[in-house]
Amino acid sequence: MIIYTDIVSGDEIVADTFNLVPNKEFDILWECDCRKYLKRANEDFQLEGANPSAEEAEEEGGEGEATMVHDIEDQFRLVWLKAEEGAKPSKEDYKAHLKPYLKKLHKNAASKFAKADDPTAAEDAWKKKAAGAMKKILANWDNYDVLMGQSTDGEAMHVLIDFREDGVTPYATVWADGLKEVKV
Repeated sequence: MIIYTDIVSGDEIVADTFNLVPNKEFDILWECDCRKYLKRANEDFQLEGANPSAEEAEEEGGEGEATMVHDIEDQFRLVWLKAEEGAKPSKEDYKAHLKPYLKKLHKNAASKFAKADDPTAAEDAWKKKAAGAMKKILANWDNYDVLMGQSTDGEAMHVLIDFREDGVTPYATVWADGLKEVKV
């Protein structure tokens, strides 16, 4: 299994269990479909042979409490920056975050440029794709749910979740060069 961690914070962001595919328009962005569901308080999987009498006492207090979560959020302990709680950054704040963040991604992608047949052309193409991807994200900003890694490092990647054209299927968007592969 491969887990992808944020190059800035080291937080786990996604794994190869999610079908990561390049964005059709800007291949420096990866997308993966995810699910959104209600999760009850203290709801975790239960191991066989666990002591049910000890667990029943814990469950009684939280019955009926549920929150909406994304599976990617739940599995990788991402933090949902909810707009209704005032945690989602404004479009201007996100744009201000993106400029230094893209410089970090550019530095991370530099080794790929060096391996290309024409390093200068590869770097120029990356810059053009990054600018286009940034413009696309900012144009669609109001539609995104925004998540961050567990550490909530303000300089790290923001995972962006929107819905496919069907209006039902949520999908996450991440910057490909902002991820580091870790084999486990």
